[in-house]
Amino acid sequence: MPPAASRPTLEAVAARAGVSRATVSRVVNGGAGVRGPLAARVRAAVEELGYVPNQAARTLVTRRNGAIAVVVAEPQSRFFSDPFFAQQVRGISRELSAHDNQLVLLLTGGPADRERVGRFLTSGHVDGALIFSLHADDSLPVLARKAGVPTVIGGRPTWPDTDARRRTLYVDCDNRGGARDAVRHLLGLGRRRIAHIAGPLDQPASVDRLDGFRDVLPDTPAALVAEGDFTPEGGARAMEALLERVPDLDAVFAASDVMASGALRVLRTRGRRVPDDIAVIGFDDMVSVAEWTDPPLTTIRQDIEEMGRLMAQLLLRTLELQAGPDGTAAASPIITPTRLVVRASA
Repeated sequence: MPPAASRPTLEAVAARAGVSRATVSRVVNGGAGVRGPLAARVRAAVEELGYVPNQAARTLVTRRNGAIAVVVAEPQSRFFSDPFFAQQVRGISRELSAHDNQLVLLLTGGPADRERVGRFLTSGHVDGALIFSLHADDSLPVLARKAGVPTVIGGRPTWPDTDARRRTLYVDCDNRGGARDAVRHLLGLGRRRIAHIAGPLDQPASVDRLDGFRDVLPDTPAALVAEGDFTPEGGARAMEALLERVPDLDAVFAASDVMASGALRVLRTRGRRVPDDIAVIGFDDMVSVAEWTDPPLTTIRQDIEEMGRLMAQLLLRTLELQAGPDGTAAASPIITPTRLVVRASA
């Protein structure tokens, strides 16, 4: 990087473009009111001179930091081992980068981490927050609201909106409908002893997928439902428990591809043929998992990366609306569709 004395100034850009310093400031800081041809001349001068706007000055003009906190309510060990998070953060990152915003990743493994995140959000370093993988009674949304930071949640919130003017904004997929499609597919294959490996039941996605399962099979006995934890090991433990309780089951719907991969490992070890003896369906359609299991996994597809992109888009749109003349936001939550992807396991 060149020394400060040799860096081009706002005045140099104005001289090169033949406009006033104020005009250059409005263009480089995203202000309005500059005609197209003038703005193009300013941008050309910026490119020619290699001018880099002063971030502190830009913040004073726009009242924006150009940074968004991405808060994942999971410890590092879970975040870096589960491909779901990589896909969602990739979608977020691409959308933020396209709008010249930085991503600040914050992980929470316990109460001390949540307090640290709360202090960071209150400090004014970011313009908004994207929070996902929340568990029941998680304090993160409350901390974000106390900090006055616009927030979008990944997944259906579990709390009621007490103020109709401040709706909780979120992006989720049709978890319940996708689960219904999975079970109906298994019934269509002639399966009748269908079990469910649920995700952690302190998370709304897991509850919604279990509810979708029960929508189609309301009389399923408790023995045919086992709770996992969205890990391969959790899926394996749940599969072992189900086989002990109901040895003659003929199908399993797992609430995630990762748990389904653990279940498939157990079935292979036990000598159960898939799908001949037991059909298996997952949820997510993470290609890095679903296409590499043995056999390849039939699953319910949710577009994880697109959901991350929509979260970022919804937050940026909210920030634009709040900066408008009336200071109000009319953004709404988003529910994305799911679809069945049939492979060899069911």
